[in-house]
Amino acid sequence: MASICELNSKKPEISYPNFWEYKVIMDSKEHDEKKLEEIVANKEHKISFSKHSNGGKYMSFNVSVLVNSEAERVELFEKFKKISKFVL
Repeated sequence: MASICELNSKKPEISYPNFWEYKVIMDSKEHDEKKLEEIVANKEHKISFSKHSNGGKYMSFNVSVLVNSEAERVELFEKFKKISKFVL
């Protein structure tokens, strides 16, 4: 008998403030690390290059940001989505 994990039944508890990790994947031709910096400029953060995709079409960055609330965490996610291909 297999056990089933119900992820939708309970929202995970996240304590704030918290350093939240985002993986931002950008088109290599259009990437601009300065855009990431502008989004988190007034917050404690660290941005580091992660890797290029196999074909070199995309590049990814790890962005760690000190967030003070769920609303702030989601707001940053939305801002990253506007300038990138994917945000994880």
